[in-house]
Amino acid sequence: MPPSARNDPSIARPWRHLGLGSVAAALLMASSAARADLMLFPTRIVFDKNQRAAQVELINQGKTPETYRISLVNRRMTESGEITPAEPPAAGEQFADEMLRYSPRQVTIAPGSSQTVRMLLRKPAELASGEYRSHLQFDRVAEPSAGSSVDAPAEAGGDKVGVVITALVGASIPVIVRQGETQATATLAHLTLEPRSADTPPSVTFEIVRDGNRSVFGDLAVTFTPRGGTPIEVAKAGGVAVYVPNPMRRARMLLQMPAGVALAGGSLRLSYRERADSGGKLLAESTLQVP
Repeated sequence: MPPSARNDPSIARPWRHLGLGSVAAALLMASSAARADLMLFPTRIVFDKNQRAAQVELINQGKTPETYRISLVNRRMTESGEITPAEPPAAGEQFADEMLRYSPRQVTIAPGSSQTVRMLLRKPAELASGEYRSHLQFDRVAEPSAGSSVDAPAEAGGDKVGVVITALVGASIPVIVRQGETQATATLAHLTLEPRSADTPPSVTFEIVRDGNRSVFGDLAVTFTPRGGTPIEVAKAGGVAVYVPNPMRRARMLLQMPAGVALAGGSLRLSYRERADSGGKLLAESTLQVP
């Protein structure tokens, strides 16, 4: 999988931010996302109703000029939340790339500076109702210098040959186009507590089940309420999506219990809410009793 396909900053993956294949603490994602020295804002674009224009700000936080090639690509989400190439398209997948225009196609950004990428939407006259999605991808371009070649002198004036590896880091953000009446609901299913093991803290596994003709997007939080006590937040993850046409997404979140608090004799509550800047509406919740 290309790095830029994996590094979609709009998709938080608690337990490596909601993935099912590695272990990390669940963290709340900021509204802007950094990939190496590149920061993007916003981290997703939604064209809704009569909106026809949008823009993305690229910020170079590094110490050297960086060049990025910009393209539109089509991606799909797996049941574990990974973003992979959608070639060829599968049944039910609707992409937005043919409706979108953007400029510029390549940028070089000085250290501490920014560049704006502007997008325009042109909908076909008979576009069917529903949600269409593609991803705006930013691929770092290697500088054509001696320092970026595979073979380079190991020492100035020396006759030894060394190997120089330059990491090319990319990122992508979803661009969503909604046409006509769109709606979606979410439920949280199969909430299960997994006890602490020798290597990892306790965790909860669950599924986010989506229904309707649009994606769902929001923040997850887990609270533990001891019997007769007050709720304690023990895990959170921000910017979690389930994209159309996926009916569900499997996830796992590690629980960070405060010192002196035992995970026993109480209840766990998992909530899924719209992001605060979208109103914070509760999308779904589920409760699990802990003996």
